[in-house]
Amino acid sequence: MAQKMKFETSMARLDEIVSELEKNERPLDESIQLFEEGLKLVRACNEKLNEFEAQVKDIMEKNGGESDAD
Repeated sequence: MAQKMKFETSMARLDEIVSELEKNERPLDESIQLFEEGLKLVRACNEKLNEFEAQVKDIMEKNGGESDAD
């Protein structure tokens, strides 16, 4: 599910999860499920950010620019 979401949608859902977990009002089993969903979203967002970084580097290289990402 997290893989198919847009980056902004994933980040918004992750923010919701963090808020819910910070309230500490959910039963433990629900909190664990939310935490697991959050981890999946973090991984998906990280992968997407890596893809974006590679795209930016490629664009910079094609246009004769330099990348300071390294």
